[in-house]
Amino acid sequence: MSEETVKIGIIGCGGIANGKHMPALEQVPAAEMVAFCDIIVDRAESAAREFGRNEPDVYEDYEELLKDEEIDVVHVLTPNDAHSEISVAALQADKHVMCEKPMAKTAAGAKKMVQAAQESGKKLTIGYQNRHRPDSRYLHKVCESGDLGEIYFAKAHAVRRRGVPTWGVFLNEEAQGGGPLIDIATHSLDLTLWMMGNYEPEMAVGSTYHKLAEKENAANPWGPWNPDEFTVEDSAFGFVRMKNGATVVIESSWALNTLQTGCAKTTLCGTEAGADMQEGLRINGERFGNLYTKEISTEAGGVDFFEGTEEEAGVREARVWIESVLEDTEPVVKPEEAYVVTQILEGIYESAETGEPYYFD
Repeated sequence: MSEETVKIGIIGCGGIANGKHMPALEQVPAAEMVAFCDIIVDRAESAAREFGRNEPDVYEDYEELLKDEEIDVVHVLTPNDAHSEISVAALQADKHVMCEKPMAKTAAGAKKMVQAAQESGKKLTIGYQNRHRPDSRYLHKVCESGDLGEIYFAKAHAVRRRGVPTWGVFLNEEAQGGGPLIDIATHSLDLTLWMMGNYEPEMAVGSTYHKLAEKENAANPWGPWNPDEFTVEDSAFGFVRMKNGATVVIESSWALNTLQTGCAKTTLCGTEAGADMQEGLRINGERFGNLYTKEISTEAGGVDFFEGTEEEAGVREARVWIESVLEDTEPVVKPEEAYVVTQILEGIYESAETGEPYYFD
C-alpha cells in the first residue's frame, strides 16, 4: 500500500454505491477507485467511467476482483443477502472491508464477518454514516462525558409516514431479510447503542406488520408500490432489555399513519439528564430546582454568503475510514458493535414470528 493512496475495489454498483460511497470516495484525495464489479456489467462500466482512475478494471465476478493483489480495500455495496459471503471472501483475500449496512442478513452471517476480520487481521467496518453527523458526534461527546448519567431508557426512531423504497430489491424478503427494521431502524439502533455504550442485550420482544403494504396507488414519494411484490413488513416495533436492566424501544416504519416521523434519531433518558433528536438536538434536565431544555446548534455558518466547511456525513465517513486504513487505527464503527445491532434486529424478527420473547446468549 502506498503511503499516499489506498486502492479501492467497488463490489456492487447500484443505488447506494452511486448515491453515497463512490461520490464520497471521489472527494477523498487518498482514495483511488481502481476496480468495479457488478452482476450487471453495464453498471460497473458506467461507474468505472465516472469514478475510476488510471484505466480501472471492470468485473462481473467479485472473486476475480479479489485476485488483484494491488487492491487494498473493498467496498461491499450489494443487497443484504450477499454482504457476509463477499465480505468474508474479501477479508480472506487480504483486503480491508467497508460493508454497507446492515452488516448482514442474519446474525450468523455477521458473526462470520467478525471472525474473518479477527483471523485475517484486516479492518472491517459497516456503513453507519449517521455517526458522522455533527449532532451525533456532539451527543456522543455528551454521553461519553457522563453528562446524562446512567442511560437506562432509550428510543430508536425510524418512522416514515410514507417512504417505501420501490426500486431494487428493497421489497424482496429473500434478498433483504426484512423491511424497514433491517433497512432504516438499523441506523437508529446503531446510534442509540453507540450513545449508551451498551452492547449487551438480554431479551427482545417484537411485532411486525404488513398492513399498508396491501394498499394500491399509495401516495409514496417514489411512486406507488405493487402490493403483490411487497413481501417484507411495512412496520416493526421492538422492546429490548439489556443485561444491566436498561430498556431500548425500537420503532420503524416505511408507511404508517402518523405525524410523528423521523429517521436515524435517538431519544436518551439518563439519571442526570436526557437528550433527543426529534426537533434538532436538545438536552433536558433539572438544575437549581428548575427544569431546563438546551437547544444545541451544530450549524457551521453565521457569516454572510458562507455556510461553513462542515463535511457531509457520507464524505466524512469515507475520509475517516480511509485514514484508519492508512494510519492503522480502529474504524469508527467496529464490527463487534455492528454484530450486536444485527443480533437485536434478528431477535425482534424472531419474536414477531414466534410470539415469544427472544433471549440472547
